[in-house]
Amino acid sequence: MNRGKGLLARLRGERSERLARGYLEARGLTFVDANVHSRGGEIDLVMHEGDTRVFVEVRYRSRADWGTAAASVTATKQRRLIRAAQYYLLKHPWPGPCRFDVLAVEAGDTVEWIRNAFEC
Repeated sequence: MNRGKGLLARLRGERSERLARGYLEARGLTFVDANVHSRGGEIDLVMHEGDTRVFVEVRYRSRADWGTAAASVTATKQRRLIRAAQYYLLKHPWPGPCRFDVLAVEAGDTVEWIRNAFEC
C-alpha cells in the first residue's frame, strides 16, 4: 500500500475544506462544526445561513478525467450524507430548515457552490 498517496489525498482534502469554509464564511455563513462522523457517513462542514442549518459536502478534483467535483456526489453519497445529517440532528436538534449544499473545488482552486444540491 502506498501510504504517501493516502497522506497526500488527506492533506488535499483538509486544504479543500479550509478553502470551502473560508469561501462560505466570506459569503455570510457561520461555521458550526466540521468532519462530523457517524455510522452512516461524514459531513464535511455544518454551517448556518440565517435560520437555515446547512450541511456541506466538499469535493475536490485535480483533473477532469473522471468528471467534475460536483458530479462526484452520486446518489449513494447523497444517501450517506442524509443519514449522517439525520444522526447529527438527533444529537443537535434544530428547529429551523436544513439544506444540503455541495462546494466543488477544481484544480487552481476554482470553486462552484451548489446551494440546495439535493433534498431528502
